[in-house]
Amino acid sequence: MKAMILAAGRGERLRPLTDTVPKPLVPIAGKPLIVHQLGWLRRAGVREIVINVWHLADQIVACLQDGSAWGVRIRWSRESELLDTGGGIANARHLLGAEPFILLNGDIWADYDFARLVDRPNDDPHLVLTPKPDFKPTGDFSLVGDRVARPEPSLRTLTYCGIAVLQRSLFSNIDTPVFSLTRDLLFHETRAGRVSGEIFLGAWYDIGTPTQLNQVRKVAE
Repeated sequence: MKAMILAAGRGERLRPLTDTVPKPLVPIAGKPLIVHQLGWLRRAGVREIVINVWHLADQIVACLQDGSAWGVRIRWSRESELLDTGGGIANARHLLGAEPFILLNGDIWADYDFARLVDRPNDDPHLVLTPKPDFKPTGDFSLVGDRVARPEPSLRTLTYCGIAVLQRSLFSNIDTPVFSLTRDLLFHETRAGRVSGEIFLGAWYDIGTPTQLNQVRKVAE
């Protein structure tokens, strides 16, 4: 099973740090964040990883190269413009192959066991969700059985963790190069009842601000 790490964004909320250091290379416990992520995937048995890059792309490529130093094989998807999350995946379809793949946002820290995704059936898009943290004003989804739904007052409000299993076919009929995975694709698939999900109650951090980065650094020490 392959994986894709989304690593193209600017990291606007971490500026000025990310003016000179791309967010995936921000150091945590002595290593760049994305190196930790490669380790999570490798321990789950994932050896082939696609990474998209745009902001300060050469720094990321120079750091990781072909991935052999971390026991994986990396293939690079360079973007000439920022394509957003959905566009970045669609642009890398030719590298991902025909089978379902794991998706991981390049700005999260979690103690999630990625082997759970390797071992499960993957006929539908599958999202890893967590209870809405206090710093997020609204949630993304709810869960009814194993089906992901849009938030409703009577259901628990959940946040998408930036961890998923997706199918290449999801991106076949998109005719715009720049689009959001969640807003423009997953919301539609959810309304049709075509997305499964699970609730993750372990440690999860969205490294979007200096405060959140400091929290992760304390946890990772």
